[in-house]
Amino acid sequence: MNCIVTAGPTFEPLDDVRRLTNFSTGRLGTELANFLAARGHRVTLLIGETATYAGQRRAQSVKMFSTTADLRARLKAFSGKKVDAIFHAAAVSDFAFGQIYSEKKPGEFTALKAANKISTRQGNLFVELVPTPKIIAELRGWFPQAKIIGWKFEADGTRASVLCAAEKQLADCATDHCVANGPAYGKGFHLVSAAAQKHLASAEKLFAALEKLPRCS
Repeated sequence: MNCIVTAGPTFEPLDDVRRLTNFSTGRLGTELANFLAARGHRVTLLIGETATYAGQRRAQSVKMFSTTADLRARLKAFSGKKVDAIFHAAAVSDFAFGQIYSEKKPGEFTALKAANKISTRQGNLFVELVPTPKIIAELRGWFPQAKIIGWKFEADGTRASVLCAAEKQLADCATDHCVANGPAYGKGFHLVSAAAQKHLASAEKLFAALEKLPRCS
């Protein structure tokens, strides 16, 4: 089975020295890639440059990504190739920077042009945040025959609301399965599909369940 696993965060630059990113170590995706490789699958791990997990990366191919646009381009580059399963665990930034304004005097705003480093002499900064493209919504178009497994990590809400969000991802993005987890969900993981749902108490049990999914087509 030819697999792609995404892991770790994307980032969006404010200037050449400052950036916006998500909290993500990349550990879960890396360990999933290691598990699949150990089971004899051909694995490409796409991992964020700022992922902090220092464990071994045993995937046959490891490629780094930076911004959301970079991850999107790297995934799209695999379209047309034989891909059996995509495990999209990367923590993609929800927002990128739009227009930046300075306020040197109260109520007086000046739009700033892109700079290598925005000087603190510009005064207070007001930054527009614009949504990034939803990569997961494009995967089905690029990989019509692959099993696509998305993630729904939620920090706020209840377990029920997380599962509702996972079900919405399935419907909106035409994915086959969604893994729900995070502080709002609580301990463990929930594997959600249109046909069934299952709680999995540990990462090891999750990996074993995920590895079986592409064989059930």
